[in-house]
Amino acid sequence: MKQSKGPLILHAIFWSIILMIIVGGSIFDTTKHTMKDYCISYLVYGVINISIFYINYIFLIPELIKKRKKYFIYVLAFLLLIAVSVVAKTAIAVLYPDDVLTTVSAKGKRMEIPVHNFVIMVTFLSGFFLICSCIIKFTIDWFASERIQRNLESERREMELQFLKSQLNPHFLFNSLNNIYSLAYQKSDKTADAIMKLSEIMRYMIYESNTPTVALSKEVDYLTSYIELQKIRFKDGAYIELTLNGEIDNQKIVPLMLISFVENAFKHGVVTDPAEPVKINIIANQKILHFSVINKKNQQNKDAQGGVGLTNVERRLQLVYPDRYKLNVVNSATHYTCELMIDI
Repeated sequence: MKQSKGPLILHAIFWSIILMIIVGGSIFDTTKHTMKDYCISYLVYGVINISIFYINYIFLIPELIKKRKKYFIYVLAFLLLIAVSVVAKTAIAVLYPDDVLTTVSAKGKRMEIPVHNFVIMVTFLSGFFLICSCIIKFTIDWFASERIQRNLESERREMELQFLKSQLNPHFLFNSLNNIYSLAYQKSDKTADAIMKLSEIMRYMIYESNTPTVALSKEVDYLTSYIELQKIRFKDGAYIELTLNGEIDNQKIVPLMLISFVENAFKHGVVTDPAEPVKINIIANQKILHFSVINKKNQQNKDAQGGVGLTNVERRLQLVYPDRYKLNVVNSATHYTCELMIDI
């Protein structure tokens, strides 16, 4: 997995700010400093501050808090780290009092810093670096955790979508093969045409629908092929009115999203009544896709498995168009209406 540059950038920003504070303080400092004073104050003490910062960042927090959850031991280690750094800085100050504990003003006046004041100052300074270390560590870990959660959620959604799609394809194939079997059993001349239509449909399902989105025009062609395939098996004719309006050629849609509604109309509706044909309406503009299917109900059809396809597609809608779709299903005594609007 590609490592994020966020932690490196955050560390660089922090130390750049510290460096600017040091440089700014040096510019406006009116006291005189020797080169040895600068080396001890900024180089030696700087190494100590950086060391306690990264000891806490790399070892204490990951080992005592993240892995072992030893909070009390961590607090003791935290305080011990401050104590060690204070002792080290104070020892250096005592060894070189003229450079660390004594300053000379611009007018040549010597000023001595009491040891206890120095101890208080370096204690707060050490605590500051350790607290900053904690803040940066927990901030980076939080963002890393959020990124991992987003990736896991994205992978979970993708796996679920693939699973739903794998359910849809066999579901459709099973129904189509049943239809062709019926034609073959009747030795119908339409069997060859039905197989050809099924081949075209399967080509779309296997090869062209493996992308996140497809052109709406291709999805419409797929629906048209499906309708033609279904018409072949009806001896008395199937009456379907497919109306297209708007920018069909310029819009995208998640593939295989509309087929279940049309399939449901054929499976549970009356398609052989010329007075009440199945009405399929598709309207697309730059923002909204409006899709509707209205069919007369077949009162003799009691198949309880008809809801599988619609349940599948509604779950897919929730995953790929969250808060961007409206699905309205009206199941009246005589008619069944599905109306879908998608913010595309």
